[in-house]
Amino acid sequence: MLHKAKGFTLIELIVVILILAILAAVALPRFTSLQRDARIAKLNAARGSVAAASALTHATVLARNNIADAAACPGGGGTANNSNGVAGTLCTEDGVVDMVFAYPDVTAIGTAGLLSAAGLTTSFNPTLAELNADGYNYAATATVATFQIQGAPTPANCQFTYTEATAANTAPVITPAVTNGC
Repeated sequence: MLHKAKGFTLIELIVVILILAILAAVALPRFTSLQRDARIAKLNAARGSVAAASALTHATVLARNNIADAAACPGGGGTANNSNGVAGTLCTEDGVVDMVFAYPDVTAIGTAGLLSAAGLTTSFNPTLAELNADGYNYAATATVATFQIQGAPTPANCQFTYTEATAANTAPVITPAVTNGC
């Protein structure tokens, strides 16, 4: 009794492999584009959060009209002076935020200022490790903060900067997001 062999012929296997190769060649560039789109969306979301925090804290300082808080901030950090001068502080629901000319101060990692007001992480005063874990690179000088998205092919071309206010009645400068390296 003869048993008939079962399986695929060599031609059938080659055709299947060829079809898979064509699908991969078409799908892979689109997948790469989605990753770029996601990095751009994350960068724009961070920029929006920084801009919103700047506007909201500024409005709050103006509404409080330089009248210092009588009690300690429930979120911690002491009492806020609500000053619209060079060295102000503002009580938020999470704690006291350092301000300069009624806008969030560019502060070092782990101190209450722009990073705390923007809420990019779940921590009020995020560490560099927490920012990195959430996909952000952050660098700050005395007056300029640079936000980049991790995983970008060219991080310097996937960023925006926040330059704090330098005088009364002047807003901070938040550059448009540079996305050609995302």
